[in-house]
Amino acid sequence: MLKYLHIILSITVISLAGYGLITKDFKFLPYMMFFLGLTMLVMGLREFQKGQKGYGWLSIVVFIFILFVVFNSFLLN
Repeated sequence: MLKYLHIILSITVISLAGYGLITKDFKFLPYMMFFLGLTMLVMGLREFQKGQKGYGWLSIVVFIFILFVVFNSFLLN
């Protein structure tokens, strides 16, 4: 299930990034960052399942950092 969730979130992030690059309209950038953070969370959980705790913790820390950046961007706008 995490594999399919990872694929769906990755496609969402790529779609939002592509939309922003093509149209030069970056109003969806905070949403793209949010979905990128969720993708990192799912990647971390998958790494924990594989038994690679180092990469799992790294992905969780990156998720927390991205979540912090997203909340700041929502509060500033």
